[in-house]
Amino acid sequence: MALNAEESGRLTALLSEHAERITQRWSELAAEPLRGRLSHAELRRQCQELHRALVTTGEQGLLDLHAEHAGELRAVLAELSRGRARQGFSATETAISVFALKDVVLELLESAGGERMLRDYVSFSALVDDMGLFTFDSYVRTRESLIADQAEQLLELSTPVVKLWEGVVAVPLVGTLDSARAQVVMERLLQTLVDTGSPYAIIDITGVPAVDTQVAQHILKTVVAARLMGADCIISGIRPQIAQTIVALGIEFGDIATKASLADALRHVLRLSGVETARRQSRREA
Repeated sequence: MALNAEESGRLTALLSEHAERITQRWSELAAEPLRGRLSHAELRRQCQELHRALVTTGEQGLLDLHAEHAGELRAVLAELSRGRARQGFSATETAISVFALKDVVLELLESAGGERMLRDYVSFSALVDDMGLFTFDSYVRTRESLIADQAEQLLELSTPVVKLWEGVVAVPLVGTLDSARAQVVMERLLQTLVDTGSPYAIIDITGVPAVDTQVAQHILKTVVAARLMGADCIISGIRPQIAQTIVALGIEFGDIATKASLADALRHVLRLSGVETARRQSRREA
């Protein structure tokens, strides 16, 4: 039930006249389900901001959350939701803080009495319901955004590119290699090759529990992309079980060098770059 102009005027006047009493009682009721996890001063500040936005909306027109002049009210509710989501509160706890306003207004209307009390309360209750639903929706969007950001950060952390030697970088893979992670691996490796100018890259799959056709395809695509950047790739971490699986599946790495361990791959790269040869010559001369 939407508030009409007369009801909006009466309720706005009520909210404005009893501002201190409302914010005090509202913060008290909202604090109960939070069990002390939010300071009283912070909770009171949030209630005051919401109360101020409600009064401002009523003074500019109808008390309607979806009205054009209710932009400040929607902004305050959205900010409340974002803050609670980042602090670890649940969506229910956040919405309950808004719904607590119903009890406060009901107490005021009951003390005022009058024939219009019930109709005013029902109309105002519908407005608070809209505010609670808006808060819930804003909370969910914020949580989804936070989860997506955290997943992206974990994905980046799980695919580091390490500089092992001058001109040699390595990508130690741990866990399952799916399409999304393979894309991140490729992007990070190619960017590192550009930044360092390294001619060699080692892709270590020691931490990959199993290699199937899909995983092999991801690795091969990464190798091809690196070659287009002018870098040679070596795959290390080929354990006996993985070697048997690769043979059974008929997967072929072609002319890509493969080694049993990361140390073997590094020695192979150093040999290709002439480092080991130079050391042997220096030993012979000594």
